[in-house]
Amino acid sequence: MKMKLLMHTCCAPCSVYCIDSLRKEEIEPTLYWFNPNIHPYIEYKTRRDTLIEYSKMINAKLIINENYGLKDFCKNVVDDLENRCVNYCYKVRLEETAKYAKENGFDTFTTTLLVSPYQKHDEIKSLCENLAKKYEIEFLYRDFRVGFREGQAKAREIGLYMQKYCGCIFSEEDRYQKQIEKDNLKTISTQ
Repeated sequence: MKMKLLMHTCCAPCSVYCIDSLRKEEIEPTLYWFNPNIHPYIEYKTRRDTLIEYSKMINAKLIINENYGLKDFCKNVVDDLENRCVNYCYKVRLEETAKYAKENGFDTFTTTLLVSPYQKHDEIKSLCENLAKKYEIEFLYRDFRVGFREGQAKAREIGLYMQKYCGCIFSEEDRYQKQIEKDNLKTISTQ
């Protein structure tokens, strides 16, 4: 009997190596889009639509849980911006994934967040282990980081949209932090 795996998928580029490596193990993941932390809406839509196209390209099943979620995101992170990833972004997405997997007959769940060397890997793993206990479902752990560069290169090669920041408006600000600091030092005068 084949394993029924639900894989939370943050974006198409991060899914490339994860899917390829799971398929080498003869595990066919069902992709699950639930990312209410991605902003602004045009970025959310572009990432979602890129994943839809990629899933068709590689013949992968994709479930879309549509929830833009800007207001809920802001309400939940405003008091602790520095810990938003662990305390909200990971938690809300992975809990919804584990819950959906359990309620819809999947054997196990995982996430493409485990591919990025920029994410808090140990916190993601620990959270998923706790969610597995809570929902009485298996968590399939893989340290996909070994294939991050390979997956990104393949994503570029096939022309996938490559985002420039993690997803939320605060991670976009982090991306430009040095430029913001430099601009703040300038006095701008217009006539």
